[in-house]
Amino acid sequence: MANNTQQTSSWHTFSVEETAHRLAVDAGHGLTATEANSRLHRHGPNMLPEARRRPAWRIFFDQFADFMILVLLAAAIITGVIGDPEDTIAIAVIILLNAIIGFTQEYRAEKAMTALKKLAASTTRVRRDGQLSEISSAELVPGDIVLLEAGNLVPADLRLLEAAQLKMMEAALTGESQAAEKTAKPLTGPELPLSDRHNMAYKGTVVSYGRGTGIVVATGFATELGKIATLLASEEEVKTPLQKRLARFGSRLAIAVLTICLIIFVAGILRGEAAVLMFLTAVSLAVAAIPEALPAVVTISLALGAYRLVKQHALIRRLPAVETLGSITIICSDKTGTLTQNRMHAEAFYADGVYQPPLGESPAPWVNLYRALALCNDAHYTKAGHASGDPTEVALLEAAEHAGVNKINLERQYKRVAELPFDSERKLMTTLHQDGDAVIAYCKGAPESLLARCTRQLTGSGEVAMQPATLLTIADTMASEGLRVLAVAFRRFDSHPEILDDVEQELVFLGFIGLMDPPRREARQAVAECKSAGITPIMITGDHPATARAIAKRLAIIEDDAVVMTGVELTALSNTAFAEKVKGVRVYARVDPAQKIRIVKALQALGDFVAMTGDGVNDAPALRRADIGVAMGRGGTDVAREAAHMVLLDDNFATIVHAIREGRRIFDNIRKFIKYTMTSNSGEIWVIFLAPFLGLPIPLLPIHILWINLVTDGLPGLALAKEPAEHGVMQRPPHPPAESIFAHGMWQHILWVGLLMGGTTLLTQAWAYHTGSAHWQSMVFTVLTLSQLGHVLAVRSERASLFSIGLFSNPLLLAAVTLTFLLQMATLYIPVLNHIFKTQPLSLPELLLCLVLSTIVFWGVELEKLATRRGWLYRHTQPQSPSSGSTWR
Repeated sequence: MANNTQQTSSWHTFSVEETAHRLAVDAGHGLTATEANSRLHRHGPNMLPEARRRPAWRIFFDQFADFMILVLLAAAIITGVIGDPEDTIAIAVIILLNAIIGFTQEYRAEKAMTALKKLAASTTRVRRDGQLSEISSAELVPGDIVLLEAGNLVPADLRLLEAAQLKMMEAALTGESQAAEKTAKPLTGPELPLSDRHNMAYKGTVVSYGRGTGIVVATGFATELGKIATLLASEEEVKTPLQKRLARFGSRLAIAVLTICLIIFVAGILRGEAAVLMFLTAVSLAVAAIPEALPAVVTISLALGAYRLVKQHALIRRLPAVETLGSITIICSDKTGTLTQNRMHAEAFYADGVYQPPLGESPAPWVNLYRALALCNDAHYTKAGHASGDPTEVALLEAAEHAGVNKINLERQYKRVAELPFDSERKLMTTLHQDGDAVIAYCKGAPESLLARCTRQLTGSGEVAMQPATLLTIADTMASEGLRVLAVAFRRFDSHPEILDDVEQELVFLGFIGLMDPPRREARQAVAECKSAGITPIMITGDHPATARAIAKRLAIIEDDAVVMTGVELTALSNTAFAEKVKGVRVYARVDPAQKIRIVKALQALGDFVAMTGDGVNDAPALRRADIGVAMGRGGTDVAREAAHMVLLDDNFATIVHAIREGRRIFDNIRKFIKYTMTSNSGEIWVIFLAPFLGLPIPLLPIHILWINLVTDGLPGLALAKEPAEHGVMQRPPHPPAESIFAHGMWQHILWVGLLMGGTTLLTQAWAYHTGSAHWQSMVFTVLTLSQLGHVLAVRSERASLFSIGLFSNPLLLAAVTLTFLLQMATLYIPVLNHIFKTQPLSLPELLLCLVLSTIVFWGVELEKLATRRGWLYRHTQPQSPSSGSTWR
């Protein structure tokens, strides 16, 4: 009968007897060793599924399969054939560096499944052959009888047979921040969420209080944790916006380069030029037209960004994730431990007709209320002075301490003499304390249970008749605000009562306490900053809808009348129906891991780039599937951290805002490099392509083209990675994920500035050539090189003038420009380099003329930015502000 037990998911609906019958086991005796071995062979070891992994060599060689890398390899080979080993070595080093970094990042990602395996308990106490024994958790099989006690990690999915004050910490699996009380009674409703299956204990959760016995109903991949591991293994990683943009860019660039090479080669042959010279010129121009420094710029930009983020408590596990944050349009955040503190706190109090204690000396109801919170409490202080125990009782103890009531001092005066522990039937806990010759009982529990046992109410004027309907309404109001409400009462006895069962009768009501896992202090400001940046925050939690709504309202994620969708409601929706509603939902409650992935996929299908933050095992698949997963470093699980793209070392939601700012800065700088290098390449192409049509000889030799490409695309281009963030970078919406990297006026800039650069260079050639200067080619070489240096200074900002951002605000770029200028002068005035580069020293008037002409491009771009700031150019290509809808400036 146990053959297909692991296919059943409704164990919580079966009685203890039926569960044992279905699993063919005597709960008092346990399995025999022979039967256990048979089931182990049938079901396999109790281990999480292994992901199918690529070998290390395959991961490494896959780094060379990218289209851009293949183009660069071809360029390196062609350059080597031409005979320029320096450029060949430079390209090869860039390709190898890129492959090593990519290999390192992907290899680390393969460790996610290993972290999941570490959650399994190493050994487990079981009952077999009528004897208690300790076995390896991997040897557990369906039908095994497992014994649990406080501190145990649950080794498999169990249907509880006994539960003595048993409480489980299930936050890592269900998202619930408080301990879940357990029972052995059967439940109704096959589709109950995991967090409501109180007679089940799940693999990977922790026993926080009490003891229990359970029968194994699922092992290995069939457990709820195993299903999550399967989801994690099956979810494919999606490419980042940067990878997608560069793929499109590389494809278009290759087509353009091949076309240009062919035209120039054919045109030269038709004009009577030597075939070998035209081939070398065309190939050299093709090499120059490929921005081979682009992978290095991207890698260095992301690495520098990751280094900066570590100082801001964010650890980047995959470098492209830095840029991805800059394109994120939606953040799906887990509530517990991410937006909240992951610790219960007393948020609201009610006594003597008011919701907060009055200032000054507290009246009797408040004194007794705080005394009850401290005494009717099993939490205690450690030697280090920290409160320890059940999270709810710790919160009550801290509330009493905050009110000036110390439990240690009270217990000396009011010694505990008896107690009635909490159980799920009474929903009450009572402790009795000696008060001189008398005894006082303090009781706390669920409002509906406790109020039914109260006859009077304590006020500042003494005991008065109680109004239960009014008090229940107050408790319901507090609960509707997302609070877990406890009622407190007391009763005095002249002597120790003989029958404890009568203690919880004729109680005197003291007050209510409302508890909540409160929001982090910095979370509201972080949410506001996300909204100002055009990013929509969404809360996804396994907690109660009322609690989720209350936290979301406090953080301004939703308004009062916003919809909160539950996991049950989500399950009832078809994919089509959910796609119509997903854009309007900001809070999800009572969801399971598979539903989190469904939410992320639905948002991605609408064109959004989605970030998922979380800290528990239940978050791992969604973290992996999201465009960027953000895990918590302190309170998070190893599973979540290994599956995530980024880890918050301080568990601070606000750190995400810093990461988003950094991501946008990096993407802006990559755009600037592409604008710079493609404009420079455009200028070179125009010079070589147009010169013959103007009756001019070929203006540059292949070595000139390769030199310009090396020195101008090298240090100056790479130094753009250090450019500070643009003003207002967080007051504009994210870049649309499908947006071309050439948007916002870039292609127009590349075209017209390239023409200006080429025209200036050809003007120099025409004047020098027709005036009979023997140095005309050296002048063309110099003007084109220095024009590109002026251009890199001008494109440091998309809109602001160089004179407003300051020449020294990027000292690395200034140093790179200076060094490149000196290197260019060296090719003109060092004799040995004259021979290599076929150049001649320029006279002072010729050099001054070159310096003046090479500034034309700089002033042209400065005028373009002035026109853009005044709204004369690119008015319809700028991103719109999320707050005003007006053109962002």
